[in-house]
Amino acid sequence: MDPIIAATHADPYPFYARLRAEGGLTFDHGLNLWLASTARVVRAVLAHPDCHVRPAHEPVPNSIAGGMAAKVFGQLMRMNEGERQRCPRSAIEPELSTIDSREVQALVGARLIMPGADGLQAAMFRGPACVVASLLGFTPAQGRIISELTADFVACLSPLSTPAQLDTAHAAAEQLSSHFRELLEEQSQQSPLLAGICQRFTATDSHADSLIANLIGLLSQTFDATAGLIGNALVALIENPSLRFDTPPIDELLAEVQRFDPPVQNTRRFVSAPCRIEGVNLNKGDTILVLLASANRDPQLNHNPDTFLADRQDRRSLTFGSGRHQCPGQALAMEIASATLKQILKVNPTLEQLSWHYRPSLNGRVPVFFDRAKD
Repeated sequence: MDPIIAATHADPYPFYARLRAEGGLTFDHGLNLWLASTARVVRAVLAHPDCHVRPAHEPVPNSIAGGMAAKVFGQLMRMNEGERQRCPRSAIEPELSTIDSREVQALVGARLIMPGADGLQAAMFRGPACVVASLLGFTPAQGRIISELTADFVACLSPLSTPAQLDTAHAAAEQLSSHFRELLEEQSQQSPLLAGICQRFTATDSHADSLIANLIGLLSQTFDATAGLIGNALVALIENPSLRFDTPPIDELLAEVQRFDPPVQNTRRFVSAPCRIEGVNLNKGDTILVLLASANRDPQLNHNPDTFLADRQDRRSLTFGSGRHQCPGQALAMEIASATLKQILKVNPTLEQLSWHYRPSLNGRVPVFFDRAKD
């Protein structure tokens, strides 16, 4: 096993433990990158000003350069540093904190979740994007279209995507941009969330393309990560029968899932200038694989970390990152996942009939379910 394969391995956590035992920041000669595996080092890397989210020589992946997906990607706050990161974040993050959880629950409750693996997949992947689309002011019919386009767009974020998928991602980026332009033109009908973002965005950045790109980014971040959170919660219920028979509060269950078996296993940082982190000298151009899932299982971060405890006291997690690039939509993702999981459990009570494998990914841990009869 290596740290990349680990993300979709059946049980990567003993491997992560071995990495932590070797030291917090070690070099993998096979992958030609540094590995940050302990909580202390992961926090240090995420906080360091010289550790950036994109390499200086490649701000946009070469695989999508020249297309519409690249134009969107290049303006995403999560893929930038400095003002290009702070300005859109200062407009979007405060408004996300104003969303009423009851509205999220109502939007999830209004969606029909079908029983069986197919219904489960739709609820995990399409449902959360539809909820965010509704919060931004799209109609239910438009939301379904937006969720499908988001599914196509996220292909541009994966190095594993085929040329055909990347072509589809460019087309999806174009269509999503058009839908948002039309939505923004209907100022009298804007949702409170969108109106608030627009008001704050005008004060920080007058460039409409940046606003639209980051609204698309809000959808794309919701798509895989929330699906993985919901899916890994179901895996926990399947693998721990005691949880099924004495189900803890869903919010507590999800809080432990995002620590114990997170949907985002790792992220990367690129060294922009020579620096020293936890006693290790790093050079400009070095790449660090930040193993968030390993840090969550560090005994220095959580007591008895390899035990699933829904009622865990003083739970600490780095799943949503930390520092300047900490995910601004954490609370919203947890709200959507909680409401969706409650609805799923109403229509999919026989979880033992499900099997799963993990979607191909270099950093995500997102289960894909299927009925055992179809295995």
